[in-house]
Amino acid sequence: MPPPAVPVDDPTPRIEPCDTPEGPCALVRGRWEVAHITGPEAWKAMVRILRTLPRSAAPQGGLPMTAMAWDLREAGQIDHIGAQLLWNHWGRQWPAMIELLPAQRTVLERVARYSEGIAPEEAPRPWRDRFDALGARLLHLGGHFRDFTRLVGQLALDVWRLTCRPANGPWRDVSGHLYHIGARALPITALVGALIGVVLAYLISQQLRQLGADSFIVDILGLSLIREIGPVLAAILLAGRSGSAITAQIGVMRVTEELDAMRVMGIAPGFRLVLPRAMAMAVVMPLISAWTTVAALLGGVLASTLTLGIAPEYFWIALPKAVQASNLVLALSKSVVFGLLIALVACHYGLRIKPNTESLGAGTTSSVVTAITGVIVVNALFAVVFKNVGI
Repeated sequence: MPPPAVPVDDPTPRIEPCDTPEGPCALVRGRWEVAHITGPEAWKAMVRILRTLPRSAAPQGGLPMTAMAWDLREAGQIDHIGAQLLWNHWGRQWPAMIELLPAQRTVLERVARYSEGIAPEEAPRPWRDRFDALGARLLHLGGHFRDFTRLVGQLALDVWRLTCRPANGPWRDVSGHLYHIGARALPITALVGALIGVVLAYLISQQLRQLGADSFIVDILGLSLIREIGPVLAAILLAGRSGSAITAQIGVMRVTEELDAMRVMGIAPGFRLVLPRAMAMAVVMPLISAWTTVAALLGGVLASTLTLGIAPEYFWIALPKAVQASNLVLALSKSVVFGLLIALVACHYGLRIKPNTESLGAGTTSSVVTAITGVIVVNALFAVVFKNVGI
């Protein structure tokens, strides 16, 4: 190959075809660095030239090898991005003939060493493999259903045991969970509830003002917040806040082998871990639901006063007439169910976590998603079953 010509000052990366007595060659010039390669014009020009360069058949069924000689000695500078671009064009193999500087060889050898091979295209799976995958998925879901049913049954037995011997109950754990799950959730639930009430009041007032039915905002806000939005909003907040914490706590005990130590010492995990959390969540959820509903009503009253000029006194006088007490009873009753559901789902996923950090993160995420989905499904069932209550 002839010695390199005088370098050109143009930093634009480019490939110029040339001819030698041995055959065609490719002369690489410019600065093959990321700052110059990413330019749209230079990139299009390189792609266009690379597509026109000849390639030979793949040796022994491997990747195709470039059929021409390459001269990189006139390239001003080559970084790992430029070397990767050339290496991919060469089919991740060295050309048969190549001339380059020692620094360029070092960069290309490093790229060749650490570049991953092109993954082969995945062949379409036959119907039998798809059927096996579906069966494995169904077995996985069946395992969840089996473990959850076992957990519910064990909770019923633990409740009976606590009823027979209340003095031996885990009351200290229950009180601690009441504080962490309930008292520490008051600020965030009040803030979110108040903001939801303000938003609803503003949106509803815009429609009622057009119809001249300003006073009906009390009926709409009262019924929607007390019966539906308040309990569901509180349940979703606690599912994300406390449900994830319960799953993470039990999961960490699995990772640190504390659950195995409890079984060795003869301590029932269901009685010491699941029962206190389920009891605390069942007690806390109706209270948090009522707290969130009151905060949302206060936000709605404030927005109604500012937008429609309705006095707060009228709102509180008309609210008991617009919303029957049975709606409040229904809301508190389904809040208890929400609390038990969140606690059981969180404990279920916590007990299924494997002793590794990856399973801990995946289990916590699945716990929150399943709990929120379960709350929405149960709320829909309550709405259908008790559709004639309080209306």
